[in-house]
Amino acid sequence: MTVGRIAFLGSGETSLAGGRIFEALARLISGPLHVSVLETPAGFELNASIVAARVGDFLKTRLQNYKPTIDLIPARKQGTEFSPNNIEILKPLLQANIIFMGPGSPTYLARQLRGSLAWDIIRARHRLGATLIFSSAATISVGAWVLPVYEIYKVGEDVHTKQGLNFFSDFGMDLSFVPHWNNAEGGTDLDTSRCFVGIERFDQWVKLLPRDNILIGLDEHSGIIMDFEKGTCDVHGVSSVSVVKSSSMEIYPAGAKFSLNELGNFNLFDPVGKGIRSEVWEMVLNASKTNDQEAPPDEALKLLEQRKDARSRKDFAESDRLREEIAALGWIVQDGKEGQKLTR
Repeated sequence: MTVGRIAFLGSGETSLAGGRIFEALARLISGPLHVSVLETPAGFELNASIVAARVGDFLKTRLQNYKPTIDLIPARKQGTEFSPNNIEILKPLLQANIIFMGPGSPTYLARQLRGSLAWDIIRARHRLGATLIFSSAATISVGAWVLPVYEIYKVGEDVHTKQGLNFFSDFGMDLSFVPHWNNAEGGTDLDTSRCFVGIERFDQWVKLLPRDNILIGLDEHSGIIMDFEKGTCDVHGVSSVSVVKSSSMEIYPAGAKFSLNELGNFNLFDPVGKGIRSEVWEMVLNASKTNDQEAPPDEALKLLEQRKDARSRKDFAESDRLREEIAALGWIVQDGKEGQKLTR
């Protein structure tokens, strides 16, 4: 099994910096590019489809060299025909190798996706190699704990926290995320950093979190790409990413790289479908299998053996190079407990 990469953006998914992150990730995907953009984060808005379409149009232009197929997924609200439990509107997710969620309401997104078919499919596709990209509201929602930005900043509710989708609990990690970390729209009169709530209220919120929770703050037009196979986190964009623990804070500027272990001990469990409904896992697994079961060419098999030797020597640079050579032949390497295998 090849676990996909995950990217988090502090803001600016359709900016120059955001486009570069999308392209960096698209470059690593072999075969046709299938991108799914979910409307869920802004599903409560009357123009939810327009918000998602704007991202889709941007990606169609930015990634035009990769000839992407762009699908908008109108999974807006549970209990309606546009429910994140409606398989008919979710079908493109079954083939997606890039899945994006972005602006909207963090608490609304968490409420709509929690326990949903869409969320199970997204997690299953990631475990089968799909790249996940989250920005703005979605960045907050997939963490263990949600900063309820609208409720505090706009409605005036007292500082409180809500449970997020807790994506990383599947891997034994306790992470939360705050985008717009360095926002300065309030100027000198109003502190709008820490995703608009300001440092004072942000500090109150942090005190409500479990002590072992690790917090990742993402500056605007900046992001982080997590690579689980390499065990690394790469910082992209124009500014920096902050990793906040109970007794320390490390700031990593754009261009920096640090170990994934800084965010907790990543645990790739067995079976790989753990935590996902068995019927959903089987559906996604079957959908990902190609109808063409032709045997890999001898050249690809030879490169696969060389890659096996490189990994045994912990020469991950050579392993990545060989993976790319194999991808150029039209085959994807999947690493699992039983070893390497090639899929078309």
